[in-house]
Amino acid sequence: DPDMPFVPSIPEDQFILVEEGDPTIIPCRTSDPSAQVALVNSLDKTVHALYDSKQGFVGNFPAGSYTCKTMVKAVEFKSDEFLIYILRATSELPVEIEALKTVYKTGETIVVTCVVFDNEVVNLQWNYPGKVKEKGLIKLDDIKVPSQKLVYTLTIPEASVKDTGDYECTAQHATKEVKENKKVVITVHDKGFVHLEPQFSPLEAVNLHEVKNFIVDVQ
Repeated sequence: DPDMPFVPSIPEDQFILVEEGDPTIIPCRTSDPSAQVALVNSLDKTVHALYDSKQGFVGNFPAGSYTCKTMVKAVEFKSDEFLIYILRATSELPVEIEALKTVYKTGETIVVTCVVFDNEVVNLQWNYPGKVKEKGLIKLDDIKVPSQKLVYTLTIPEASVKDTGDYECTAQHATKEVKENKKVVITVHDKGFVHLEPQFSPLEAVNLHEVKNFIVDVQ
């Protein structure tokens, strides 16, 4: 089609997510298989890469915006703009779970944190006693400085005895068959569980130089 040398792209094709170090395709395809196509970056500099009219340009590209150009009867045509985002991902999946404390009383707020290091391409699932009732608030903080880490925080307000149990986070690499899970055991008591019983009066008197023992039973 001389009036539309580039096959129209859908919006999903224009945003390209690539794992660090992986090759990718900039999918500017032509309606004429023999068309001569050039790839330029945001500075309008030509980028040299392998071109396949059925796929587009193939190679390892830095993050940024790219456009394809071709000439039809001395008229220049440009493709849509393609944006490449580089995501940090490692083949391993370092994960840590942390609880501010593991023993709570009824009415307190449980906080458990799961941290994934050196990866941005992760699916994370929580399993905990109150999940069925959707009792829990999940927050994600994506920290990039000084190093990449995803911090998932699970908060259970107004804890009850039923919230006692295993709190587990499972991280799944989005593109690789790598999975890691961590678990912490949380206990919620109905009330304070330490009982003190002093065996003396609220007010005691003692003579000078007298030795006196004060005994407390702790259960």
